[in-house]
Amino acid sequence: MAEPAAALPSTPSFIQLHQRDPVAVREELLAGLMAPAPFAAPKFLYDALGSRLFDAITELPEYYPTRTEAGIFAAHRDEMAAQVPTGGVLVDLGAGNCAKAARLFDALRPARYVAVDISVDYLRDALGRLQQQHPALPMLGVGLDFSASLALPPQALAPTAQGHNPPPVLFYPGSSIGNFSPPEALRFLRQAHALATGAAQDGAGAGRGGLLIGVDRVKPAGVLEPAYDDPLGVTAAFNRNLLLNINRLAGTDFRPADWDHVAFWNASESRIEMHLQARQQLTVRWENGERRFEPGARIHTEHSYKWQMADFDALLRAAGFRQTRAWTDAEGWFAVFWAQA
Repeated sequence: MAEPAAALPSTPSFIQLHQRDPVAVREELLAGLMAPAPFAAPKFLYDALGSRLFDAITELPEYYPTRTEAGIFAAHRDEMAAQVPTGGVLVDLGAGNCAKAARLFDALRPARYVAVDISVDYLRDALGRLQQQHPALPMLGVGLDFSASLALPPQALAPTAQGHNPPPVLFYPGSSIGNFSPPEALRFLRQAHALATGAAQDGAGAGRGGLLIGVDRVKPAGVLEPAYDDPLGVTAAFNRNLLLNINRLAGTDFRPADWDHVAFWNASESRIEMHLQARQQLTVRWENGERRFEPGARIHTEHSYKWQMADFDALLRAAGFRQTRAWTDAEGWFAVFWAQA
C-alpha cells in the first residue's frame, strides 16, 4: 500500500499597499534638489545596488551597530523572552531578508509572522525560504512605506484560525529609528503604540503587546564617524549610488565622480549626517530644469540620530508605552528596548 503523500507546507500571503507613483517620486526628488538646502530622502539610497552595498557596510569592522545588536540579542535572548509576550503576532518592520526576526522564532513562538517592507517583491524569496523552514507558522508579507504611515491591513492582526487574538509584538531592529528626527520618531512611536494595543483591529480585542526596538546610543565621534565613512570607501559608494538612482527616477544627469562623500558627527543635533559635496562648480540638468552647485555645496542625504538611554525611555513613555526594559552591550554603544503598550 502506498504511503500517503506528505502535506505540503503552507505558503506566505502577500499584500502590496505601497504603490510607487513615478510622477510623484520625480516631483519629490526635484523639490528636494531645488530646496534652499538641497536634500534627498534616505529611502532613495536603497535601490537594488544600494541595498547590496548596505549589506556590505554591515560587514565592515568600523560599522558596529549590526554586530553589536546581534550580540545583545544573543546574550539576553532568554531575558527578552521573559518580557515579550509569546504566541503573539510578530510584526517585523523593515524586514529585509527576515533573518533577525527568524532568530527569535524559537524564543517567542509567534502565532503569525508579518514581514513589512516597502515592496513585497523584495520579501518574496526570503519569506518563501523561511516558510519552508517553518511550515506551520502563518506568514504574511506587506508592502508598505511605514515612514509615511504605520497602518497595517486587517489580515495582519486578525484573529487566528482557532479564534484567538494574539497580542501584537512589533519588532524594529537595526537603529533605523535614528533616521527619524525626534518629532518624527515620536509620531512613529505613537502609531506603533496604537498597533501594539490592538487599536487598529476595530475592537477585535487582542491583548496588549509592545515594541522591541534597536537604538544606537551617543558615543565618541571617533567611534561614530568611521562607521559612516569607512577607509575602504564602501559607504562612499553607497552614498554616491544615490545619484545614479536619482538619474533613473528624475531624469537628472548627475555624475557620481563630481561628488565627494562627507559624513560627520553633529553634536548639537545628536546625529551623524551624510552629505554629497560638489568637487567643483557644476550644473545638474533635467527636463525643463537645472540647478547650479558651487564648489563645496552639499546635498544632505541621510541623518542618524543617536540617543541617551534616559531620553529614549522618556520618548517611549511620551508615545504611550507603560513599561520599558532595556539591554545593552558591555561598551554601552547600543541598546535594545522592550516597551509594553
